[in-house]
Amino acid sequence: MSDDPTSSATAVADPPAADESLFGTFDAEGNYIPREIVENDLGAGLDDAYSASMVEVKDGQLVTGTVVQVDHDEVLLDIGYKSEGVIPSRELSIRNDVDPSEIVSLGDSLDALVLTKEDKDGRLILSKKRAQYELAWGKIEEIKEAEGMVSGPVIEVVKGGLILDIGLRGFLPASLVELRRVRDLQPYVGKVLEAKIIELDKNRNNVVLSRRAWLEETQREQREEFLENLKPGERRSGVVSSVVNFGAFVDLGGMDGLVHVSELSWKHVDHPSSVVAVGDEIEVQVLEVDLDRERISLSLKATQQDPWEEFASGHRVGELVYGRVTKLVPFGAFVQVGDGIEGLVHISEMSAHHVELPEQVVTPGEELWVKVIDLDLQRRRISLSIKQAAEGGVVAAEYQEHFGEHAYDESGNYVGPSGEIDEAWAEYYEEAGLDPATGQPKVVETPAEPEPAPGEGNGAMAAALADAGLAAPEAPEAEPVAVAEPAAEVAAAPDADGEGETTA
Repeated sequence: MSDDPTSSATAVADPPAADESLFGTFDAEGNYIPREIVENDLGAGLDDAYSASMVEVKDGQLVTGTVVQVDHDEVLLDIGYKSEGVIPSRELSIRNDVDPSEIVSLGDSLDALVLTKEDKDGRLILSKKRAQYELAWGKIEEIKEAEGMVSGPVIEVVKGGLILDIGLRGFLPASLVELRRVRDLQPYVGKVLEAKIIELDKNRNNVVLSRRAWLEETQREQREEFLENLKPGERRSGVVSSVVNFGAFVDLGGMDGLVHVSELSWKHVDHPSSVVAVGDEIEVQVLEVDLDRERISLSLKATQQDPWEEFASGHRVGELVYGRVTKLVPFGAFVQVGDGIEGLVHISEMSAHHVELPEQVVTPGEELWVKVIDLDLQRRRISLSIKQAAEGGVVAAEYQEHFGEHAYDESGNYVGPSGEIDEAWAEYYEEAGLDPATGQPKVVETPAEPEPAPGEGNGAMAAALADAGLAAPEAPEAEPVAVAEPAAEVAAAPDADGEGETTA
C-alpha cells in the first residue's frame, strides 16, 4: 500500500473550499463574517433581477393571493406581482350590494381572475366572483352529468323564483320550489335548499334548478305507497292549494289531485274561483288514479246530491211546479224549476191557441206555473207545459207545504183557504170603489135635509147669543091659518026639493 497521501485509492479527499465571495466566512471563534458586496453582485442587472422575482400574469388568468387591505369599496390582494391587485366590491361576490368586510378579512387566501392586467391607472384589476364562477362551472358540470344534487343558501327573491348561491347564481323557478306551487317565496331567503340541475348553459351563464325534482326523487317511495292506497270511489278531505282556469288542485296530504272545472259543481261554472278558493277545506271523491303519470283526478260534485236525481225523486209527471223563464228559443222557452234544473216548454205547449213566437206568451224572468209532462232522468230532460198547467192539476208537494194544506182539496188541486178569495175580492172592490155584489160602481143617493120646526132652526143661534150675553131676537108672530071646515058642518044637506036649511 502506498503511503502517498495524494493517492486516490487510499486518501480521503478534502471538501472543496467555500467561495468566500458568495457566502462569507467564519472566524476562529465561530463568528460569521458576511461577504463583501460589490457592484453587479447579483450576476445581472437590478431590473432584470427584480423582474425575475415577479409573477407573470395575463388577462383571464386564475391567480391566488393574500388579502392585504379591505376598504369599503375594494380589496387589495397580493399575488406576488409588482403591485397589489384590486378587487372592486362588485367583483367580490355573486350577491348584490355586499360589504367587503362581510366577505373577506385580512390575511385570507383568495382565488381571483385577472380582468385587466393594467387599467388606465396602471392597476391590476381582479375578480373573486369570476374566479368563483370558473372554479364552480367545472364542478357543476360534473354534478349535472352524474345527475347529482347541489345545495346552497337562498340569497335573493326575483321575479318568478329564487336565486341560490351554489358557487354561482342558480335560478330556482317558483313552480319548482315545492311539489305544489308556492305563492310567498320570501320565507325561503336565507334557507339552504337542495336542488337538481335541470338546465346548464355556460355561454349564457344560465343555471336552472328544480327542488321539486329532488323532492319527487326522495319521496318517490312515499308517493308510490300513497297512490297504491288511494282507490277510485273513496272520499278524501283536502285543502285547495291552487285555482287555475281549468279547475282546482287539492292537497290530499302528500300529493295534489286535480278537480276539473266540469267536476266542481252540478251547475254551470264560469270560473273555478266562483266555487272554491285557496285554503278551502273540502271533501272530494277520487275518480281516477294514474300510477304511471302519478296523477289523481278528483270530483267535488260527486260528494253532493245530483239535483236531477233529487228533482226526479220528489216530482212526477202530471204535477204542477212553479218556475222562472230563463231564455227563449225559436221552438219554445226554457223554464228553471229547481236549483240547476231547467225544463223546456215547447211552443206547442205554450197556449191553447196557435203561437207563432214564444215572446207572444212569455218573457225572460217571468214566473209562472207549468205542468211536468215528461221527465227523462237519464237524458236529463224535462218537458213542461203552460197550456196544461192552465187547466189545473195536482200541485207538487213542495208547494203544498209552502202554501199550506188548507189551500188544496182532496185531489191536491189548489183552491185557496176558506174565504180567502172572497176576502181578496172584497178588499179589491173596496179600494176600487165598486159594489161587492155587482162589481159595478156604487150608486150613492143623497138624502133630503129635514125642514126645521118653527123656531127650531134658531135654537143653536139663541144658545150662542146667550153665551155671549146678548138677547135673542123675538120671533115674529105667526099669522093665523084658516082651516076649512068640512062641508057637512057648514051647510045642511039638501032636502028632497033641493033646498037646504042653513044652520048657524
